[in-house]
Amino acid sequence: MPRPRATSDTEILAATGRAIGAHGPGRLTLAHVGAEAGVSPATLSQRFGSKRSLLLAFAADAAAGAAEPYWRARAAHESPLAALHAAADEFAGHMSTPEAMANHLGMLQLDLSDPEFRAHAAAHSRAVDRALRELLADAVAVGELPPGTDVPRLARAVQLTTDGSLLRWALTGEGDPATLLHDDLDHLLRRTQ
Repeated sequence: MPRPRATSDTEILAATGRAIGAHGPGRLTLAHVGAEAGVSPATLSQRFGSKRSLLLAFAADAAAGAAEPYWRARAAHESPLAALHAAADEFAGHMSTPEAMANHLGMLQLDLSDPEFRAHAAAHSRAVDRALRELLADAVAVGELPPGTDVPRLARAVQLTTDGSLLRWALTGEGDPATLLHDDLDHLLRRTQ
């Protein structure tokens, strides 16, 4: 009978995300991920086959879990808009430095240039859009947003604001990313009300 795996694939994929933040996908090696996950590069090769396969597994996992931060935040907050801000805090928390943001944006190049990665990125974007629509529809239902709010359009604007706010922070290096993101979302939502 085979030995149970000491480090799960879930833990390895989380370690892959941290290693991408530290090195970017282009410079990333299986040794980087192995050091982050506490496993050997040979173990990673056995489980995933190659760096590309590991990155594709990471992209697929990210797409599958894209809505989870919104669901967790919604379960923890009575207010849908407070949940939106909590999810934004989680995203900002992943961006500790402009360099980490740049390294994560390296995945975007793969997403845009490689059809297999693009399929996962598109699934990720669709899942975030659905989660935002649900959250904003809840906000309309409880009176935090006015009746008649164009929820699909606002969900798109929230996603663009989130991405744009974090990118602007990375470019300027000014301020705290979570604070800036809160301010930008608040400005967008005030214009809706």
